Amino acid sequence: MGFLMKFLHLLDKNAERWLLLTFYVMLVATMAVEVLRREVFSYSSIWGEEIVRYSFIYLAWIGAAAAVKERAHIRIDVIMHYLGPRTKALLYIFGDIVMFLVAIVALQSSFEAVHVSAKFGSVTDGLRISKVWFLMAVPAGFTLIIWRLLQSFRRDFHSLRTGKPVYEGDTLFD
Repeated sequence: MGFLMKFLHLLDKNAERWLLLTFYVMLVATMAVEVLRREVFSYSSIWGEEIVRYSFIYLAWIGAAAAVKERAHIRIDVIMHYLGPRTKALLYIFGDIVMFLVAIVALQSSFEAVHVSAKFGSVTDGLRISKVWFLMAVPAGFTLIIWRLLQSFRRDFHSLRTGKPVYEGDTLFD
């Protein structure tokens, strides 16, 4: 049981990092191979372009979840510097509620495209595999976002209850 808990904690802490690294390496390696093939051998493949495109899509959605987890998404926080811990926590909770509602609606509607693709058996042009695997990037991303928002609610309500400063994430620019 101890190993499972350690593994789940490690997964919770680093899942987005590992996934981002995987898709980024896949994107860069495939792009490098395709540029080399095109420039040196005057030949390129359609599958390489697809791998890069779909890797980028997964990168974007996993990155969005990572931004929610670390509170690294773009925001204007000039006013936040002048507020007390309780008001900050309430504002962050309000923002997360709005984002949560949008994510729920988007998750529901994103499954529609996946369902249609599965129903009609659409496949990619170059790889000739089901588009469902690539269309699932959107619902998978929103599922991760919802999970991270639920964790944020828990963290913020704890801060609100105890009076501790709310987690504001790391600043990108000072």
